[in-house]
Amino acid sequence: MAYRNLARTRQPSLGPTAPRKRFDPIDTSPIEEKIKKSSSLPDHPLTNHSENHHLYLYENKVKGRFEKIVPLLKKVSSLQHYEDFVERAQKLSRSELGFDLPLHILEKAWVGNVDMKALFAWCVFYSHQESSDEFFNSDPLNGSSDSSSAKSFQSFLAECGFHLLDITPCADGRLAHAISYALRIPFSSVRRRSHAGALFDIEKTVGRWIKTEHTRYRESFPNSSSDPTRYLKAVIYHFSSVDPNHQGCAAHGSNDELAAAKGLERLLGFREAVENTFCCGASVDLLLIGIDTDTDAIRVHPPSIDNNVDLKSWICARSIYKETQYLTDQEALRKIEDTISSVSPGKMDSNMVSFISKLITNNLSQIDYVKKFHSGQYKDAGHAERFIGVGIGFKEVHLRNLTYFAHLDTVEQGAPDLDVGVKIFTGLNISKNLPIPIVVRFDYSGSVPHARERALADCKRVDEAIKARYSELYDQGSLHTFLTIRDRDKKSPAEVVGSSLDPALKESH
Repeated sequence: MAYRNLARTRQPSLGPTAPRKRFDPIDTSPIEEKIKKSSSLPDHPLTNHSENHHLYLYENKVKGRFEKIVPLLKKVSSLQHYEDFVERAQKLSRSELGFDLPLHILEKAWVGNVDMKALFAWCVFYSHQESSDEFFNSDPLNGSSDSSSAKSFQSFLAECGFHLLDITPCADGRLAHAISYALRIPFSSVRRRSHAGALFDIEKTVGRWIKTEHTRYRESFPNSSSDPTRYLKAVIYHFSSVDPNHQGCAAHGSNDELAAAKGLERLLGFREAVENTFCCGASVDLLLIGIDTDTDAIRVHPPSIDNNVDLKSWICARSIYKETQYLTDQEALRKIEDTISSVSPGKMDSNMVSFISKLITNNLSQIDYVKKFHSGQYKDAGHAERFIGVGIGFKEVHLRNLTYFAHLDTVEQGAPDLDVGVKIFTGLNISKNLPIPIVVRFDYSGSVPHARERALADCKRVDEAIKARYSELYDQGSLHTFLTIRDRDKKSPAEVVGSSLDPALKESH
């Protein structure tokens, strides 16, 4: 079956009866009212109020799509034995979700109960694709490479002596917003690869470092190889202030010290690999960051000028918030820089002090964000992701607890990460008799001959491996997949290339 590009059709190709029109019933008045009430609360002097309001509107718009699915489907389920069931169901869906439901699922109601699991997965996939399309078509986070915020941050990064920022957060969905929200960095200014426990692959990271340095040497991008700048590699581990023994990083047994130690171990291993292969002159800079998943407050372990890091010494953004909330802007900034230098295990590079100061300052806005819009700490202390993202890509996901990432090339290699995701969703969805929605994504470079075909083959290969590994769930209709590919050289949305919900595929199955 031929699949159409969503960039043109604006609808998921889940079958020939996919909706041709989206309605938009979204009422933003409750959100605006909450923003209005929050304006009366005192802010930190360095908080960016307008940015907080903008990010809150975006979070509610995207997550609101997913939160409406179950209430809508409960109403649809109660109607399925009416003679005009299809018409009633579609009217409800248009009113509350803003789009039609798939006819090839609804029209089977007369021979038995409607497949509510399939409808649920379909709505999740559609909602994700709508948000994904919006991200690439309108840049709602103002973080694309040609945005003013990205250009400004890139200039700041260069002033700090870095030509590229490479960050590995944990794959936990509670860190999916770490770049655009917690750190307030334009997404296009960061190379982000999420891994369970933030345990990135050292060999592959060295390969990306080589590619970066080769581009600098051959194309002088992002700057010339003769410029005395460095590659900055950072790791973000996480912990919980509300329930530290149970809601920390699952990959490290909710042991904060272990999570930090293993993150540092990977960073040091990466630097050693680069130096051993290309000599000490090719060294990289390292940065270890922790984040409290309940409040989004970060802690940064400032490295000395010779890259020594003390795991027991850090600057805490929440403490800084309390110590500087009644100071002037300039007084607060000086306090932040003085604190950074004082907790470092040795003399620091002034550029690194400036960079960390920027991260801490940005995070103060996020602390106020959580304080005003989430009562100081998130209600979902644990996992509450909406779907599992598998493969390579998902540049568009920047919201907390929206997606659990399983970054992988093959299911065999990425099985530990994927198994964790399935275990999480067994509690979130299977326990409620809802299916596990898995979005498979492979990005490719359109400038490379036949790259699209290889990405398509990768998508299908991983899809088959997922169905084989979790065959019992798949056969029960408790696991559904949605296959997408995307040309990373373009700003266009992802292209849908398959789904377990496609009617032709379902018939053959």
